[in-house]
Amino acid sequence: MAEKFVHKTAEVAPTARIGKGAKVWNYCQVRENASVGENCILGKNVYVDFGVKIGKNCKIQNNSSLFHGATLEEGVLVGPHCVLANDKRPRACTPDMVVKATCDWCAAGVTLKKGCSLGAGTIVLPGVTVGEWAMAGSGSIVTKDVQPHALVYGNPAKRHGWVCKCGRKLDAKKKCLECGFKLMRRS
Repeated sequence: MAEKFVHKTAEVAPTARIGKGAKVWNYCQVRENASVGENCILGKNVYVDFGVKIGKNCKIQNNSSLFHGATLEEGVLVGPHCVLANDKRPRACTPDMVVKATCDWCAAGVTLKKGCSLGAGTIVLPGVTVGEWAMAGSGSIVTKDVQPHALVYGNPAKRHGWVCKCGRKLDAKKKCLECGFKLMRRS
């Protein structure tokens, strides 16, 4: 397994953990106590907030922001310009015009399950879970939990079918014509 690579322009906090074989590219920021698993790729200008957990073999593409509380299981793809939000009631200040601090947040992290994919520009709202091997199409706003293997897109994202582990849309019988996978689901 290759050693990790951290580009000279990346900012990685001393308490962050970067796994073997991981690549952290130009202008990334990996905050305190974040963990990046083995063989992950963080593209140019990716922001990983404090305490975020990224499993092995994930790919986070350019200009994506993963905010505090996010958990990514292994094999997750986050396309370019995606945002994993975390504040259910975002405001810059309190009603008394005092700038909010971390303790003032109504935080809820996003969970991305094994093998799921987010297309370019997808936004996942706080507290949402995207199921194993599910796929959110580019530009989607994911406002509620996504079932495993579901294909969702739109604003708000709605289910438009099912996908295989290989990424192909399943046919009407919920079977993959490429690898033969069959989804055993009633809905």
